[in-house]
Amino acid sequence: MKKFYVTTPIYYPSANAHLGHCYSTIAADTLARFKRMQGFDVIFSTGSDEHGQKIENCARKAGVTPKKFVDDIVSNFKKLWDILNISYDKFIRTTDDYHVKSVSRIFTKLYNEGKIYKGKYTGWYCVPCESFFTETQLIDGKCPDCGRDVVKQDEEAYFFKLSEYQDRILDILRNKKDFILPESRKNEMINFVEQGLQDLCVSRSSFNWGIPVEFDKSHVVYVWLDALTNYINLLRYPDGDDFKKFWPADVHIMGKEIVRFHSVIWPAILMALDLPLPKKIFGHGWILYGDGDKMSKSKGNVVDPFILCDKYGADALRYFLLREIPFGSDGLFSVELFIKRINSDLANDLGNLLSRSTALVDKYFNSSLIYQKSYSSEDDKILEIASELALKCEKNLDDLKFSHYLTDIWALVSECNKYIDLCAPWNLAKDDSKRDRLSTVLYNILESLRVVSILINPVMPDTSKKIQNQLGISDDSICSWESSKSWGLLPKNIKINRSKALFPRLDYEVEVEDLNKMNEEKENLKNMISIDDFSKVKLVVGEIIECEPVKKSRKLLKLVVNDGEKNRTVVSGISQYYSPESLIGHHIILVSNLAPASLCGVESNGMILAASNKDDVKVIFVDDMPAGSVVG
Repeated sequence: MKKFYVTTPIYYPSANAHLGHCYSTIAADTLARFKRMQGFDVIFSTGSDEHGQKIENCARKAGVTPKKFVDDIVSNFKKLWDILNISYDKFIRTTDDYHVKSVSRIFTKLYNEGKIYKGKYTGWYCVPCESFFTETQLIDGKCPDCGRDVVKQDEEAYFFKLSEYQDRILDILRNKKDFILPESRKNEMINFVEQGLQDLCVSRSSFNWGIPVEFDKSHVVYVWLDALTNYINLLRYPDGDDFKKFWPADVHIMGKEIVRFHSVIWPAILMALDLPLPKKIFGHGWILYGDGDKMSKSKGNVVDPFILCDKYGADALRYFLLREIPFGSDGLFSVELFIKRINSDLANDLGNLLSRSTALVDKYFNSSLIYQKSYSSEDDKILEIASELALKCEKNLDDLKFSHYLTDIWALVSECNKYIDLCAPWNLAKDDSKRDRLSTVLYNILESLRVVSILINPVMPDTSKKIQNQLGISDDSICSWESSKSWGLLPKNIKINRSKALFPRLDYEVEVEDLNKMNEEKENLKNMISIDDFSKVKLVVGEIIECEPVKKSRKLLKLVVNDGEKNRTVVSGISQYYSPESLIGHHIILVSNLAPASLCGVESNGMILAASNKDDVKVIFVDDMPAGSVVG
């Protein structure tokens, strides 16, 4: 059996999934579904890239461990993929034991072979991008990728000899056909490499949230060596059966911002491991949200994929993203465009075609169409489009031209709607001598819908099944990809099952108002906590033993608080409201299980409760309660 291996990037779970994550994943899912329908043995992988300084910082702010922080967000990703009908075969987390062990082995192997060495890193680091940059690569002193501030780093590190692979990488970029698509990305990468590659920092010693270097526990493996190797580790490199069968990957799908890592660093790592390179790397464009305005009656910019799927169905969102935006280019999402596409393509064209044709069969044949062939030249256009359509779809999907693929399918849908108007079944029904012609016209429409239902399946699996159910199809053999290349496979006696409209028409003003309400309700829910969340907060009474100003700060006071068991240091921004001496001896309420934080060089171990408005702050005193009393 032929094999096919397609991947999304593994997503960074510093926040919940957005439409950009959905875009990559829906594209990969469409390709995987298509290949399965063609009879390929497919592995479709996705996952989460969970280590790094940014995750550690986010977890500290949230007052949880890094693992707990990523667990919650990864769960949210998986929930969304289920709602979107994402048919992934493997979901890898970089905290998975097998991945951790493999990364450790790879790092040690490359070190022992002299391809990784120990040195010292001095330069600029962007925490959000997890990327190092030289002074010349910065733009106006900021990260060239995201435009945010960078920090100066000076630490001991291990380096991968990336510079040694420069010529080989250039040769691949220039000469390996379709290695990077679209062509514009390829030219960008060639220009980047021609400027010269520096050895790559592949470890960090300034934070702990990562895979420890096996032979030097003071270091953790840097995120890109950790993340990129997921594509072979999930196949159980080096000895797993899946690895032997499926590597190299047929296509890596990703946003354009990480093409550089996949087309330069990843090939170099694979060369160092003496492994073949992926066949294709495709960097799609970005999804831009409206024009930046806040959602209003006249414009929409709600982009929460959970809300969109809940209200309009996963297939509508899947269809919009792949039809509206040519894959490889940047594209615009707005509620206005989304509603227009649903109304025009899904309600007016496809939905209306199914409703009209089944209604006519119901009316003139009592829901049971008996096909008696009666040819006319009016049939030629439909038969011509249908006969070529599957091959066009195959070519477009293999080339990742999703928008073209859907446009070609809708050409048949559009032609079928014209065909109904041209043949006017309602007029044919008035003449008993034209009964056979009437059956042919309606059969041609239903047969076209069978073909359409098969070809849209990779993008719209739910809609595909709904169409087939309404057509009364019970034989899966006439719903295979191969069967879409043949005409006349519907039985000659068709029993239809009319149902509600696939996609009801929408009123834009009403939809914007509803989406506003749903978005507001969801935001309100985000701010609510359960009793379980509240019970995690440990509040105790503490006595202030000492208090003094924090040096280099006009707002902070350093308090020593006895919590009934021990003394602890707490930093609080109340110096403009209380003098240090006025607080000593008072009993306050203390959050005692807050993660430590450093404020102006002083480690704070807790937080005192106070009430505030724009003019004043009042610390809550409970002087008649002894230190250590529990508040709840």
